[in-house]
Amino acid sequence: MSRIVIFGGHGKVALLLAPLLSARGDEVTAVIRNPDHADDVRATGAQPVVFDVEHQDRAAIAELLSGHDAVVWSAGAGGGDAARTQAVDHEAAVRSMDAATDAGVRRYVMVSYFGASPDHGIPADDPFHAYAEAKAAADEHLRASGLDWTILGPSRLTLGEATGRIDAAADESGEVSRADVAQVIAETLVADSTIRRTVRFNSGTTPIADALRD
Repeated sequence: MSRIVIFGGHGKVALLLAPLLSARGDEVTAVIRNPDHADDVRATGAQPVVFDVEHQDRAAIAELLSGHDAVVWSAGAGGGDAARTQAVDHEAAVRSMDAATDAGVRRYVMVSYFGASPDHGIPADDPFHAYAEAKAAADEHLRASGLDWTILGPSRLTLGEATGRIDAAADESGEVSRADVAQVIAETLVADSTIRRTVRFNSGTTPIADALRD
């Protein structure tokens, strides 16, 4: 059994991930901003914690993380406002990484996206630019940390059913179901072979456990 914190605990991926972790005996803390979402989270087997990571400092986040074994960052501002995107997807994410170090929580899984990179190529006048910049900066901070990190880069997310199979060798982004992303996160948390790796993936034909070993 592991104690796992999911930031963005009411997101579509997180609500699919929490039951997978709970079913295998993990203790899941789902961090949410809106207390009205607590019942949805409890229904997944996770324990909701109302905590505004956007406005809490590093010390408060470290206190929240204390006693846990792993962090999953699946939070995001949801696009639209560039300043809030920077505040959540970059600055709050970075504080959570530094707080994990402070709290002695070494395992950290970042849910990023397939094309995330300092060389993302998104023009400055594109509405997606702020998100691309924020995710690239957060990912680079994580890579430079001393944590046992994994960066997951799923392609375009769909609402399709889980297949349990992905393509982690693709050069170009395609699509993948959120249900399969949840399975990938769950497997990543127990697959030491993913530590200090960036795994970009589409839907595919290779069983997830095998794809993550390659």
